[in-house]
Amino acid sequence: MTSSLIRGRPRRRAPSLVPVRLLHTVLGGLAGVVWLVLPGVTFHSATPVPPPSATAPAPPGAAAAPASTARSAPASGGTSTADLVLPLVVVVAALAFGGYGYVRRTRRARTRTTPGRATAPAADAPPSLPEADDRARALLVAADDWVRVSREELGPAEARLGAAAVAPYARAVREAAAELSDAFRLRQRYDEGPPADHDERRQSLAGIVARCEEAGWRLDADADSFDQLRGLERGSAPGVVDALVAAETRFRELGARTRRMATLVAGLGERYGPAVTDSVTGSVEQAKDRLVFTTFRLNEARQAADRGEPDVAARQLRAAEGGIAQAAAFLDGVERLAADLESAERLLPATLSGAEAEIAGARETARDHAAAVRGDGAERPVTARGHRFVRPGASGARPAEPLLPADMLLAQADVADAVLAAVRTEATAGPSDPVDALRRVASAVLPLAAGRAGAVPFAASLVAAHSTADADTFIGTHRGAVGSEARTRLSEARRLRDADPLAADALAVRARELAERDVRGHGNPLSGGSGHESGLAGAVLGGVLLPPSDGDPQGAVGPPPSFGGPRTGRRLAADPD
Repeated sequence: MTSSLIRGRPRRRAPSLVPVRLLHTVLGGLAGVVWLVLPGVTFHSATPVPPPSATAPAPPGAAAAPASTARSAPASGGTSTADLVLPLVVVVAALAFGGYGYVRRTRRARTRTTPGRATAPAADAPPSLPEADDRARALLVAADDWVRVSREELGPAEARLGAAAVAPYARAVREAAAELSDAFRLRQRYDEGPPADHDERRQSLAGIVARCEEAGWRLDADADSFDQLRGLERGSAPGVVDALVAAETRFRELGARTRRMATLVAGLGERYGPAVTDSVTGSVEQAKDRLVFTTFRLNEARQAADRGEPDVAARQLRAAEGGIAQAAAFLDGVERLAADLESAERLLPATLSGAEAEIAGARETARDHAAAVRGDGAERPVTARGHRFVRPGASGARPAEPLLPADMLLAQADVADAVLAAVRTEATAGPSDPVDALRRVASAVLPLAAGRAGAVPFAASLVAAHSTADADTFIGTHRGAVGSEARTRLSEARRLRDADPLAADALAVRARELAERDVRGHGNPLSGGSGHESGLAGAVLGGVLLPPSDGDPQGAVGPPPSFGGPRTGRRLAADPD
């Protein structure tokens, strides 16, 4: 065994050992040759001299020696077979030893990693940092889609089978969503400032990948049993037919609801101004597009079921259910906007009053601080939402912790007053957006708040919930084009919604902006502008169907995703129509 001290030393130059191995081989061969030749040189010419006891003359008349005795004596001028065995073994051993050393040294020189010879990269070499970053981003998008699709598929199952039947699978979705949330949190930290150390960055990205994979494995573990619960596994025609009837009923309900939502959007524009409906512009039209796609899929599912092809019917049914879920999401977004606008309109007067109280309190805090500075020199702490005001000591030294000066607090109060005045003017002048009014008031006043009135924090929470839900709907209905950055900001907005509503609102607004940018840059996923009449283009954009394979000139789309993770997706993609 090699000593640890020896292992720690730098290696010597390897080529110097090759001549030594060759020298050993040559010397061994020479020794063998000498061993073979030496007996012939020594015993070739003379007969051995007998010992003294053997030189006495034989008595007269003695008989001749037996023939066997004569044969046992060594022949004159030769060697026996036993004399050749040992030298031959030595020669073979020497050659084998030398050959083994040469081959071993050659193999070590080819595979070494020390300087002096270029070596091929190892097969299991870790990916480069850009490659690891790309993989982490791709898995975040994939895992978010797994969770979204699985959650969507819980809806039809619960409506037909009941909440108790789908409870284990709802728990699996929550657990997968928790893993995904941790992965997004790691990504948010990485985006805010990646570690300076190269290995730490690689570990952060590996942590994102591991959590995404865990989320997928958790969903895959229950995918087969969920299909059995729904009755969509192979050969289960009754389950497919029952689910198809439920989907057709839901489709008809959404058709009637779409007409009502079109009227609602027009009414919101008249009541609050045209700008208020910007976030839902086109939502009704996109809902209709998904329903057109659903019409084709339901018809194909019904025909396949009538032909006795439950596998094909199940795939078409899944696509139809995806279209129904997204059409419902578009319409839910319109209704949610109407409800939030109405809630904000009712909350705005109380929020303005609470904001005035907060501003007055901030000014009182600033005056108390100024009075403390002009007082008898004693330090009198004054607090205002975590800001601590302390009069400097007699020596004039400033406290170690950073303090918010009173004049800065007064300036913030003046800005907040101006915001309140502008909001009042807009509200009385004509149609205005009450949600945006609450956002502006909360952003100006909440940093000054000290808990004097709960209306302002409540308004901030309402705004954060509204913007988060709006971004979530847009990303979910356009997930075929939205990348990891928008999804990461949305996840962080969800996490901060209760703790820091102002930050959550800003992140959600940013997530919506990033998602819209991704959609604009995505373009039509189908070649030649096809697919719009049948709703295929919108279905691929929304992730209801997987996009066409790269380089497919016909624009053939992939299968619909289903409850589960990566293993389930590969299985569905491999199944023929």
